Amino acid sequence: MNSSLRTLALFAVLILLFTGIGYLIGTFFLGDWILGSLFFLAIAALMNLISYFFSAKIVLWSYRAKIVSEAEAPRLHKIVKKICFKSDLPMPKIAVVPTQTPNAFATGRNKNNAVVAATEGIMTLLNDDELEGVLAHEMAHVRNRDILVMSVAATIAGAIAFASRMALWGSLGSRRNENGLILLVIAITAPLAAMLVQLAISRNREYKADREGAIMIQRPLALARALEKLEEGNRRRPLQNGNPASSSMFIVNPFRGQGLVSLFMTHPPVSSRVKRLRELADETGFVG
Repeated sequence: MNSSLRTLALFAVLILLFTGIGYLIGTFFLGDWILGSLFFLAIAALMNLISYFFSAKIVLWSYRAKIVSEAEAPRLHKIVKKICFKSDLPMPKIAVVPTQTPNAFATGRNKNNAVVAATEGIMTLLNDDELEGVLAHEMAHVRNRDILVMSVAATIAGAIAFASRMALWGSLGSRRNENGLILLVIAITAPLAAMLVQLAISRNREYKADREGAIMIQRPLALARALEKLEEGNRRRPLQNGNPASSSMFIVNPFRGQGLVSLFMTHPPVSSRVKRLRELADETGFVG
């Protein structure tokens, strides 16, 4: 319950942040803070509604992910079926993302509407044991109902980033220096604040999904090896397309090395995650 309340509180912060942008824009540019606040609050409410029902489709569309059949991706389907059997979870839809950046994510409203997506790059980089560890991590997110939380957070944070870019454009064209300065401050601080909220939402969830995924397949070291390979793979080939606001959805951050994003990682350090997995292997006696 405490975790649920904390998550609700974090979502409230995101919505208030979005509404706060409306308040400032309404106050300094529309001459009516109520109008600005209500307008952006309505947008936030609409974004929540759209995110709840369509977040999976939005995320898949944004990364050009394609739902694939068992005939099209037999390896992925076989591994996910194996994990679902071990964890007593329904089979999700499987998607492939057309990029050589090695990564994976899960999205959807709940375990009955889940989609697990893997990039073309991760299937080339990892062997079957390592790929099973990654997909078990994603299925742990599905079981813990993290996928809706992360999808909605990514959508709202993306909306905040878009609103901030609007503020930046407005600051460049503002004829009043004081108004232009206010818009510039909004444009810089709002996305950073949204990213910090996402960090608070996602970091503990990643540790938990690592642990539960490793226990599902009883091979913590396979996931540890996969994380090390993925960190190096994403460092060498960071994702070029997509919104950094959605970085929390991936198993490792795919936007490494891109400006301020590197200062506000939504994931724990891979070295820390690997250390915990190795400790889990010693604790449980699981090998592999």
